[in-house]
Amino acid sequence: MELTDTDVLVVVDMQNDFCDGGALPTADGHEVVPVINRVGRKFQNVVLTQDWHPEGHVSFASAHPGKKPLDTVEMPYGEQILWPDHVVQNTWGAEFHPDLNLPHAQLVIRKGYLKDVDSYSAFCMVDGATRTGLAGYFEERSIRRVFVAGCAIDYCVGGLATDAVKSGFDTYVIDDATASIDPAPDASADRAWREVSAAGVSRITSSDLD
Repeated sequence: MELTDTDVLVVVDMQNDFCDGGALPTADGHEVVPVINRVGRKFQNVVLTQDWHPEGHVSFASAHPGKKPLDTVEMPYGEQILWPDHVVQNTWGAEFHPDLNLPHAQLVIRKGYLKDVDSYSAFCMVDGATRTGLAGYFEERSIRRVFVAGCAIDYCVGGLATDAVKSGFDTYVIDDATASIDPAPDASADRAWREVSAAGVSRITSSDLD
């Protein structure tokens, strides 16, 4: 697959808390870092997303007395799954993985920074109304194809990829550069792949970009 200056690689939430030793580690977050570094060198345009929660964020189980991680609560925007405290602003867990090496990335876009609404996709918060400006940035840069990697296909990668299609971009998720929360057969990762495929997202591997 030949890449051009109208392609962008979006590296989603490659942060310490989503890798080994973090508060909410993916199954293979640390393993995809070198793949992302290698793939990233092929792109002229690279964007990094960064989950950036304030203390007491609505997605934290600790913010809901009597609740524990993986419980759910009803919010004005719908059902909210609860997580351990993670990627709290200005903490080690919110920093990018130390081995991530993409110095030519042009944009870091933060999400999940509003206390009372969660965000998986870097296009829009889960309320469906609070947008980040990412689609406008792509349009200003004449981006046509969006390639997605990072953490995790089950949530933030899948959400961003689906929203990219909705925003009119040809969208690809790079399988071996993407981690998952639950990779077990027929678990959340499998469901996510089925959902993004049904939405029009293409599933590729890094070798397709060689």
